[in-house]
Amino acid sequence: MPSTQADVLAGVPKGLFIGGAWRAAESGTTFPVHDPATGAILTEVADATPADGMAALDAAAAAQSTWAATPPRDRGEILRRAFEALTARAEEFALLMTLEMGKPLAEARGEVAYGAEFFRWFAEEAVRISGRWSVAPNGATRLLTMKQPVGPVYAITPWNFPLAMGTRKIGPAIAAGCTMVVKPAHETPLTMLALAKLLEDVGLPAGVVNVVTTTHSSALSEPLIRDPRLRKLTFTGSTGVGQRLVEQSAQQLLRVSMELGGNAPFIVCDDADIDKAVDGAMLAKMRNIGEACTAANRFYVHSSVAAEFSEKFAARMGGLTVGNGTEQGVDVGPLITAKARDGVHELVSDAVGKGATALTGGSPLAGSGFFYAPTVLADVPADARLLKEEIFGPVAPVVKFETEAEAIAMANDTEFGLAAYLFTNDLTRAIRMGEALEYGMVGLNTGIVSNPAAPFGGIKASGFGREGGPEGIEEYLETKYLGIQM
Repeated sequence: MPSTQADVLAGVPKGLFIGGAWRAAESGTTFPVHDPATGAILTEVADATPADGMAALDAAAAAQSTWAATPPRDRGEILRRAFEALTARAEEFALLMTLEMGKPLAEARGEVAYGAEFFRWFAEEAVRISGRWSVAPNGATRLLTMKQPVGPVYAITPWNFPLAMGTRKIGPAIAAGCTMVVKPAHETPLTMLALAKLLEDVGLPAGVVNVVTTTHSSALSEPLIRDPRLRKLTFTGSTGVGQRLVEQSAQQLLRVSMELGGNAPFIVCDDADIDKAVDGAMLAKMRNIGEACTAANRFYVHSSVAAEFSEKFAARMGGLTVGNGTEQGVDVGPLITAKARDGVHELVSDAVGKGATALTGGSPLAGSGFFYAPTVLADVPADARLLKEEIFGPVAPVVKFETEAEAIAMANDTEFGLAAYLFTNDLTRAIRMGEALEYGMVGLNTGIVSNPAAPFGGIKASGFGREGGPEGIEEYLETKYLGIQM
């Protein structure tokens, strides 16, 4: 079992995975993968061309009919073996993610456990795809309704959760009987390449999952999306890119699921347990260094408890250890790029310039790597950009409110609608406010909403479709009905 950084990197394939074979890009070119903690180059991987993308779709299309006809139990057993193999190799995958993405090892281990659960969940869902038999109202016809795989899928995954964003797309596709082409983000391609090798090792047939790594995302993606053989597009990423992909998908009327940007509110009512609210705030804000679409972006706290909450929250944030995620005792790793770090600081500077006060943090950290100090801002004005824009970093702006209606209005005042968090000990209030919040997911007295057994997804500009839960496999199934004359 690989144990060192060199061993882990050496064990990752560096080519494209197409039709069950590892190969170089058609052009022969590669691109570097960087360590955001140091800026150093970790390794280089194949830089796919549009021709490589089409070769991957060729392989997926060729394998589709055979894979769709594979018994559900067989598909589920492959996913179960993948779950077991991923669990057994958790340390290896965790270190790989930390190296290419920056999250601390402890958090990377958590992602491996979370990501692997999608394979276990959908291994069980594969044998539960069902239809129904009914009698027409006039009694003359029998109605047989069935579910069938959509067909070849194109999956585009982001850099912030290199494993889990892949497993929660690959898992249901395999379970439903769909083949696919996967394009990971160029910042973090290594985890997906290692995952493809794992799937190969556990017996996934050639062509069912194909992986192409590239720095030419738009040039590679558009021909695939416009190809009539492709039947579904699934994307996790920014709202702007998602909108362009939906436009391209319209030509082929593809089935589309989009998990896009977020601007999650975190509401603390006057009756909340403040210590529990701070615990929840740390989870909701600092998961993945704040680089998560579900990360709490705006903290709305009742004026009667705002001072206590802010003081305790700032103490916790200020006590975090920032550093290279591979080192022992590190709580917060680097942001993914220098551009990301500078973008976070720009938002903080805008808020401070308009009157906000930094209770802790408020600036980038000196030295190599792309580090930003965990930050809590008080007295944040309504026109601060970070109340409207996704921060994607370890920064928490706190805003006071007086009434429940005011909190709901501020929380809903955004184009996004992915996740929200609410802390209150009043059950009636919790239900009332939970129903009023315009979000696809609401965490009640908890800072975590993600669960493989629950439907993950948003509304409004945060997208459509769901990943996880019983709903997750439905995204990869078509409904067909047979009318039988008696």
